[in-house]
Amino acid sequence: MKNKLVFACILGTLAGTAALAAAAGFKVNEQGAKAMGMANAFVAQADDPSALFYNPAGIAFLKGTQVSLGSLIITVPQTEFTGTTSISGNIPLGNGTSPVYEKAKRDIFISPSLYATYSLESMPLTFGLGVNSIYPLAKSWDSSSVFRNQIENIAIKPINFQPTVAYRFDDLNLSIAAGLDVTHTIVTLQKSAYTNSITGGAPYGAYELGELGVDGTATDLGWNAGILWKPRKDLSFGVAYRSEITLHIKGDANFLATTPAGLSAMGIDYTTIPANAIPFTRARFTSTASTTITLPDSLSLGIAWKPIEKLTLEFDAERTGWSSYDKLEIAFDPSSKLNAFNNRPSPKNWKDVWEYKVGGQYAYNKNIDLRAGYAYDNNPIPDSTLGPELPDSDRHNVSMGMGIHNDTVALDCAYMWVHWVDRTSNNQDNMALTGQNGTLKSDAHLFGANITVKF
Repeated sequence: MKNKLVFACILGTLAGTAALAAAAGFKVNEQGAKAMGMANAFVAQADDPSALFYNPAGIAFLKGTQVSLGSLIITVPQTEFTGTTSISGNIPLGNGTSPVYEKAKRDIFISPSLYATYSLESMPLTFGLGVNSIYPLAKSWDSSSVFRNQIENIAIKPINFQPTVAYRFDDLNLSIAAGLDVTHTIVTLQKSAYTNSITGGAPYGAYELGELGVDGTATDLGWNAGILWKPRKDLSFGVAYRSEITLHIKGDANFLATTPAGLSAMGIDYTTIPANAIPFTRARFTSTASTTITLPDSLSLGIAWKPIEKLTLEFDAERTGWSSYDKLEIAFDPSSKLNAFNNRPSPKNWKDVWEYKVGGQYAYNKNIDLRAGYAYDNNPIPDSTLGPELPDSDRHNVSMGMGIHNDTVALDCAYMWVHWVDRTSNNQDNMALTGQNGTLKSDAHLFGANITVKF
């Protein structure tokens, strides 16, 4: 029973980490300020180096050498919660009973990007390299919050390298492209550890054990492809696909026992410790841990139309295959005390979803473009697995932007407001000490800028 308590805490911690590593509602599509200003409706335009992310076939229509350096600033959602959790109330035995109001900590996440393209003069062939961060995340709840047993701090720090080649069929005004996605991810997480029993039977409550931490990394490979067709000067069609990437996450888990219950869970007989030393006694338990998570594939379809010379309108639809994340299975070091709990999958049951985007660009004059857009993004997480580490819901994205350019330099900037539809959750489980009954509210503000130089 003692080892099971530690196992349950570490498993819960890793489960939260894996869910966020899969990006869920925090996949960041804002990888270029020009596209961001049009709510990322850019698959059928794809006419700057950030096309490497949105539709790599677009780079085949770029001239010469172009380099774009950008940055995205995300004000991390200060999620608000009203309701009860498995440890709200007078614990240990009165847990899950008292309504509370909580706010996640404020934070800012900066995600840079770099795109470079080179078109050959002798043939319609273009090479490109993109470096960006598709799955960044930072989320923190106070160490005294009623979510502390599920999450205190988490950070996902990924970097993606995308070498690409594109070919243009001039007779058809069509291009195709293919490339690799090499993704390296660093994951860190911390939370308080609790158990629902210190005896293996009644009475059941919420008993503190100590502090848990996890660090893990993964480097894995996927691929992407795109098609861009311009049958007329005023009309274009785009298709882009990004494959699944299976992340093999390996790391270390540590548990610092801070209470007599935590010491007992680690197999330490705290009754042998002098009573006056108990409040100050600490002990640490460590183990390696690994898991395999499959990031979803995505398919984007877009059509762009120029009703007049100065105005471009685009509509995109993007399907993301989140059903690839149907379970979590943890493997522990066979030499550790957690070896007996290997090969125990935890169901997640996420679903495939669609996002719909509409955006436009108006050429105010030959050097200034004005942009705006709107997107509706469905969330993939069922009510049964929703938690404070990823309080997702359907989203409304509203954006605006501007571009200033001449023949050699372009400066693009954009702003986006993201509003999560209020999400009511009723999955609180006082036995498992997970979930919450209440309402979660979130908003975020994003600012993006890119400078592009043409040689």
